[in-house]
Formats: sequence, C-alpha cells, structure tokens
Amino acid sequence: MPQVVYRDLMLEVMLPVALLIAAGGWWRRYLGIDGVMSVRRHISTVVINLFAPALLFASAATAHFDAELLSVPLLMMISIFLSWGMLHVLTGWFGQRTHMPSTTRAALMLSGMFGNVLFMGYPVLHFIDGEAGGQYAVFADMGASTPMLWAAGVWVATHIGGKVRDPGHPVINWLKLPPVWAFAAGILLAHTGWPLDKLVHAAHFIGQPAVPVMLLMLGLSIPWGQLVPRREAGFIILWKLVILPGLIWLIARQWYGTLHPAQAAAVLESGVPTMLMALSLADRYSLDVELTALIIAWTTILFQLTLPAWLVILA
Repeated sequence: MPQVVYRDLMLEVMLPVALLIAAGGWWRRYLGIDGVMSVRRHISTVVINLFAPALLFASAATAHFDAELLSVPLLMMISIFLSWGMLHVLTGWFGQRTHMPSTTRAALMLSGMFGNVLFMGYPVLHFIDGEAGGQYAVFADMGASTPMLWAAGVWVATHIGGKVRDPGHPVINWLKLPPVWAFAAGILLAHTGWPLDKLVHAAHFIGQPAVPVMLLMLGLSIPWGQLVPRREAGFIILWKLVILPGLIWLIARQWYGTLHPAQAAAVLESGVPTMLMALSLADRYSLDVELTALIIAWTTILFQLTLPAWLVILA
C-alpha cells in the first residue's frame, strides 16, 4: 500500500474510530453502571432494529454475486471453525494445568473465535475497496460471523461454560434479528431486476449511523479503568490479531495463489478485534465477563498496530 494511502487510512478512518471509542470511554465515566447499562440497551435497540438492517439491506441489494464475493464468507467460516477447534484443544490443555474455571475457558474461546467484522471491518474495507469493500464486510458478518455466533458461539457458552442449561433455541434467536431479514430481503430484491436505486440510497442514508454509533458503544462498554493484563488473555490477543490472520493468509495463498481484494479483505477481517457481541454473550450465559471485556479492549487498542502490518503484508 502506498505511503500516502496508508496515511489517509489512518487519518480518515482509524483516527475517527479511535475518537469515537475514546468518546464512549469518556462518557462511561459519568454514567455509572446503571447508566451504562441503560444507554447500551437503548443504543443496541436502535442499531439492531433500524440502523444495521438499513445498512445491510443497502449492501446486499447492490452486491454482485460471484466467486470473489463469496470467498469472503467462505474464508471467514474457515477462520471460525479453525479457531473453534484449536482453542478448544489449547484452552482445555491450559485449563487442566491451571484449574481454569469453565466460564473463563468459554470466554477465551468466544473472544478468539469472533471478530468485529462489521463495525470495525466495514470502515476499513470501505476505505480500501470502496462500495465493494463494504460488501465484503457485510457478507463476512451475515454469511459467516453472525450465524456461527448463534450456533458455535452458543454451543461454547452452554457446553463449555456450562452455567446456563436452557438458552433457548439458537436458530430461533438468530432468526429474530431484524438485520438477518433485511440482508435476506436485499439479496432477494437484487435478483428481481427491479430498479432499486432510490430505495438503496434511502437505506444507505438511514444505515450510515450504524458504524459510528456502535463504535461509541464499544468505548462505552469497556471498563477502561480495569485493563490490568491477565496471563490467560495474552495468547487469545496474539491469536486473534496475529496467528489467526496469518493462518488464513496461508490458506488463501494456497487456494487462490495471488490474492485478489476479496481474499485480502477476508484476511484483514480474520484479524479484527474481538466482537462486542462476545461481551453480550458472556453476560447472557454467565461467563467471565471481565476477561471478555479485557480482551475486547486490548485487541481494539493493539489493532492500531497490527492493521498497518497486515496492510504491508497484503500489499
């Protein structure tokens, strides 16, 4: 990547991202725990029911379906299964040696399996590849990350964590999400041949706040005063930001040879910070919430360093 492009990426994307997260952290100081929970609940409601569905609909309705686009969710699915298997073995071995609680082990696995592919990946890839880059992020999320969160993620939370035995049906929980139906509607309408320009423009306008609002909530959700590193978090941070994208890069090189923008986007998406939704799952299924928040915070901070390195490798 040319130096001027990298500079512009840092100024136009990563600086606003950092400022939004910092603003959420500053706001958290004045709200108190009850205030944070209330604001998070209201923000989540608006994003899930309005902003995110509009953004996903606009991207899906304008997507050109081909092997290049579909390679992104394919590689993302591989990254999740790879993380699931490897972390299941490694955390099990480490847990036996250190008498790690099952709730901590499950939190480690969730934090290493799922990345913030939409709300962190979308602005980065949109800057690099334009509208196609935004579609890469959307398809990585809806084609791999979100459905696997409600399948493999819930399995990890209930079978490894083990505290919640009646989580409800994960598929039903997934199908209740408005973004899923908005994404599906966009795909269906894209194949009708109807003129959708005005509708897509309106949906894109409505969906624009989704990313900045969720980044603000990311800063609001992290307990910034409690970021003392924990030994068990170190490997997951390294796995999420360095080892996993490295493995996906090798797999993509083996399958595709020279990487095109879609495969490069999948590598970047596999190395984004831990998904904020992992914190919600940790809370919902009585896992180690503090450890999950710690990993989200450190992966978000260190992503500012690993992103430039991966851009150089993928250039």
